[in-house]
Amino acid sequence: MSNLFDYLSWRGDLTLAQDPFHEVDNLVLSTLAYVPLDGAAPGPGEPAVSLEEAAGRFFTGGAHELRDRKDAALLAAAAGTARFGPMLVTGYVSRLDREAQEQFSAVTVLTGDGAAFVAYRGTDNSLVGWKEDFNMGFRTPVPAQTEAEAYLRRMAGLLPGMSLRVGGHSKGGNLAVYAAAHCGDAVRPRLLAVYNNDGPGFAGPVLAGAGYRAVRERVRTFVPQSSVVGMLLDHEEDYEVLHSTQRGIFQHDPYSWEMTGPRFVRAEGVDGSSRMMDRTLRGWIYSMDEAQRERFVDALYELLEASDAETLPELAAGGLTGAGRVLRKLRDMDPDDRALVQRALVQLLRSARDSIPAVWFPGLPRRRDKEAGPALRGAKSGPNPAAEPPD
Repeated sequence: MSNLFDYLSWRGDLTLAQDPFHEVDNLVLSTLAYVPLDGAAPGPGEPAVSLEEAAGRFFTGGAHELRDRKDAALLAAAAGTARFGPMLVTGYVSRLDREAQEQFSAVTVLTGDGAAFVAYRGTDNSLVGWKEDFNMGFRTPVPAQTEAEAYLRRMAGLLPGMSLRVGGHSKGGNLAVYAAAHCGDAVRPRLLAVYNNDGPGFAGPVLAGAGYRAVRERVRTFVPQSSVVGMLLDHEEDYEVLHSTQRGIFQHDPYSWEMTGPRFVRAEGVDGSSRMMDRTLRGWIYSMDEAQRERFVDALYELLEASDAETLPELAAGGLTGAGRVLRKLRDMDPDDRALVQRALVQLLRSARDSIPAVWFPGLPRRRDKEAGPALRGAKSGPNPAAEPPD
């Protein structure tokens, strides 16, 4: 089966005039949003440049810290095609604010068919970015969601009359849905589609709002068959299940998603491992109230900060030295916070224990959890066993 690079090799010679925008085009642009285009792409209101020119600036601009080395390879491959190379890039922004616990980046691509694609970056390798993801478990909006809404409104104003597609991968998919739901009555009718590529749901009342209901039918959510991230928190829209060449949580990698021509390869539904992980995490999250979730996330982040690492690679490279700092911080932590962290981790193990028989042996009697939590939305490709909340 082919992947994104195969798609560019086999269909990159077809312009959008020859072959209209497809779902795989969405994943190409959503994944390109991970590329740090600082100094290579113009900001909001500045003259747009072609993707080919932006790529040239990127590769001659010195070293870059990449989330994944394949992101740079994807930029090079896309920029060299007749389909993506002439597309115009504008509106690039990137912000990392440790104090506000915000990681946000977006770029807008004028696709050449009378529309613009607003692409939101997912989580990068920064600890701040991951902290903001964790904050989504008890707070809506987080700073990146507010920024995403403002960005969509701003770009819509800079591109009057142009139709809009909005999308992203992982957290970027969540930002796309949030921005579309809150962009206002003047912008919302211009939205052609909203693409959520394995992005998490929401902890707050987003799904009950009139803005979300107004765009719900335009939201397309894709998850791999062993999805973990895309099943987190609350969703309502249908989702489409795709085949991946990876296993387990590594299926979150967009480069592992399979496609034939311009379409993803569909699966019957999410598999048992996805259902088990969803049930485990859902049962764990809803075993804590919002205040407890916030305290746990803050305490965990405080421990990770003690390692002096600012990124996940730095955390992994810290070895015993970094681990020692974390253990010392745990020892010196406020006793109540330390006890909360320990209880939460024990509860995670209990939730995993209870999920195994519930998913793999559903006929066996089992105890009922005190807190079930909201149910998931259903899959377009077939019944979704994960839609049943923990019982």
